[in-house]
Amino acid sequence: MTPTSHNSPAAPVVIIGGGIGGLATALALARNGVASHVLEQSSAFGEIGAGIQLGPNAFQMFEALGLTETINRWAVFPDALIMRDGLSGDEVTRMPLGALFRQRFRYPYAVIYRADLHRVLLDACRAESSITLSAQRKVTQIHDDGKYVTVDTQDGAAVRGAAAIGADGLWSTVRARLVNDGKPRVSGHIAYRAVLPIAEVPLDLRWNSVVLWAGPKTHLVQYPLRRGELFNLVAVFHSDRYAEGWDVHADPAELHERFSVARPEVKTLLGKIDVWKMWVLCDREPIKEWSKGRVTLLGDAAHPMLQYLAQGAAMAMEDAVVLADAVKTCAGDFATAFQKYQKERYLRTARVQLTARFYGDAYHAAGATRDLRNALLKGRAPDKAYEGIGWLYDGIHRSD
Repeated sequence: MTPTSHNSPAAPVVIIGGGIGGLATALALARNGVASHVLEQSSAFGEIGAGIQLGPNAFQMFEALGLTETINRWAVFPDALIMRDGLSGDEVTRMPLGALFRQRFRYPYAVIYRADLHRVLLDACRAESSITLSAQRKVTQIHDDGKYVTVDTQDGAAVRGAAAIGADGLWSTVRARLVNDGKPRVSGHIAYRAVLPIAEVPLDLRWNSVVLWAGPKTHLVQYPLRRGELFNLVAVFHSDRYAEGWDVHADPAELHERFSVARPEVKTLLGKIDVWKMWVLCDREPIKEWSKGRVTLLGDAAHPMLQYLAQGAAMAMEDAVVLADAVKTCAGDFATAFQKYQKERYLRTARVQLTARFYGDAYHAAGATRDLRNALLKGRAPDKAYEGIGWLYDGIHRSD
């Protein structure tokens, strides 16, 4: 029985949202012979943001999607993940990412420009005849009659599909319909992000590593991007300031005030940027069910998380592959497939959501808590570090 046997071959899966999760889902479905129609509310398919980290579990998904070779051409493979104390400058802990890491996890660790990752997925989708991509299609209503799903858009169109997947991010309109749990949880943490040419970075700070400078209620992350041509900076601090959205112009004066006691290296890097973009870090409480009938959620729409584990995109891509596998296993019975998909995903994604909150507290520790963090992590052997994160980086088990 073919994956689309429960539906007319002319009825694709409608995917709401053309970001990383939505495109990965379209591609995963295409690999299993299922057509899709991706609706993006923006005027064009694109991605905002700066750098993104890719753990071994993300590379497992690239392998499943047939993207590894292309990703490798755009990614930077850092030597280590390093935490330094933002006040003393001391190295707190280091996770080497070389041969021992690859031997343990089978896949590498990399960093990539978010727009480059999105472009790889978009190009792969455009190469698939079973994927239709439509921009400037803001969704207003979803109707599930038990046989088909009809998605109404702001321009008056009605897109019919075999099922619908809400991959529309933190402020998901599809989630509001399915779960109706109100606005996201505001963490009280603000992130400022910027990318600059590598030539503007002082030579003594051009490290081929992901470095986190952990300070009291602040931290700065630095790493190279795009084959070492660019340099990514993300500064995070506690603040009551609040604005919806990811692409908001920031107030540099507030940034420098929060980092006023930081290490000289941190201040030097912050001083290199005159235009910052700011976003408010939000998540939600984990939930067990995010599917109803022929409609389900994926990625941040289902389980938004703080960025402290650098797993948002990886979790969305895992979702995509697991969902497509479930559709194949259930031979196109989408209601059953979506229940199977969420059952396989909710515990793992909930663990990432809650662990990310804990990591944020650890990064921003002060006083005795900071001293305890440093003492516990100081001198940790690589194998201990690997085992501590093994539950995440070992990825998912696939039945195929």
